[in-house]
Amino acid sequence: MLKWAIIFAIISLIAGWLGFGTLSGVAATIAKVLFGIFVIIFIIALLAVIGVFHMVT
Repeated sequence: MLKWAIIFAIISLIAGWLGFGTLSGVAATIAKVLFGIFVIIFIIALLAVIGVFHMVT
């Protein structure tokens, strides 16, 4: 998911540089959403690992 966020961020930068403002905005929004989802899933996974580790020890 982080890979897709980076890809859309790069698309946004290139589209903005070429003058495609609307496409750039859409790609930037997609990149932000994907990055947010990635962060939420990462935090949930981190908390799950910490919980499992705490139960084992």
